[in-house]
Amino acid sequence: MGRLTARAENWPLAEAFVISRGSKTEAEVVVAEISDQSHRGRGEAVPYARYGETVAGVLAQIDSVRPAIEGGAGRRELQGLLPPGAARNAVDCALWDLEAKQGGVRAWTLAGRPRLDPVKTCFTISLGTPEEMAKAAQANAGRPMLKLKIAGADDLGAVAAVRAAAPRSRLILDANEALDFETLRRLAPELARLRVKLLEQPLPAGQDEALEGYDSPVPLCADESLHTRAELAACAARYAVVNIKLDKTGGLTEALALAEAARARGLEIMAGCMVATSLAMAPAMIVAQGAEFVDLDGPLLMARDRQPGLEFTGSLIEPPAAALWG
Repeated sequence: MGRLTARAENWPLAEAFVISRGSKTEAEVVVAEISDQSHRGRGEAVPYARYGETVAGVLAQIDSVRPAIEGGAGRRELQGLLPPGAARNAVDCALWDLEAKQGGVRAWTLAGRPRLDPVKTCFTISLGTPEEMAKAAQANAGRPMLKLKIAGADDLGAVAAVRAAAPRSRLILDANEALDFETLRRLAPELARLRVKLLEQPLPAGQDEALEGYDSPVPLCADESLHTRAELAACAARYAVVNIKLDKTGGLTEALALAEAARARGLEIMAGCMVATSLAMAPAMIVAQGAEFVDLDGPLLMARDRQPGLEFTGSLIEPPAAALWG
């Protein structure tokens, strides 16, 4: 197959990224590379503390499968070698990239798609005071969709301020597990009045049984509650939309299978991301094809992106160049 290596990289953000669980000022990523005599495949992943991951741990996981990968194990075998998560994502996407370059085709062709169309991403507004969030929203009021981070019912004023500052933008809210069910019940009608289109992960993962049978006035989206097809049945009874992130599924291979299975259950798709560079977003562009919601704004939040990176025109993302990925 080729030689597998991995390294950690730090990429500074344009400004602090703040959610209900905390803030950060840089993206810590892991890049896996698989090289043969003539080609190099790359994949980027974000170790996420919420899921018990560290940079050192992800690098160790990747190193643990190096003999198998260098011995010829491919994407299918990888699914059984590593659990879902950042390590498998980095290696899986590197394998996709390498296979595309070795075959002289694009990765979306390998995925069975005749072409890759541009997609429009939402733009994330970090958690802050109503004044801070409204100022950020006003600066991005020309974008078609804004995603707001919230931490509780006290943030309703911030949502209202953003709505006033960006009256034409579609609004998505992401609570990152910060609400309880009674708070959700009180908050949801007000969010509907403010024309919020989607609310991500209102309740903690593992504590969202209360959503079964609840007719929310704002569609609910599973994020932390859904990693792979293993959680899909439970999520289908609680949510209308599922956020598919390659760092949760453990790569593009499972992400595409999850998207197909979710659609078969009548669920809508959000193609999501962790905060990372264009190398991490590029394979997710395949998942984003036909998705009802796209959240691949990671490079827009960076102080600088890798070169070549994805080409953004406002919120429109063009398909990746082969020199970037796939």
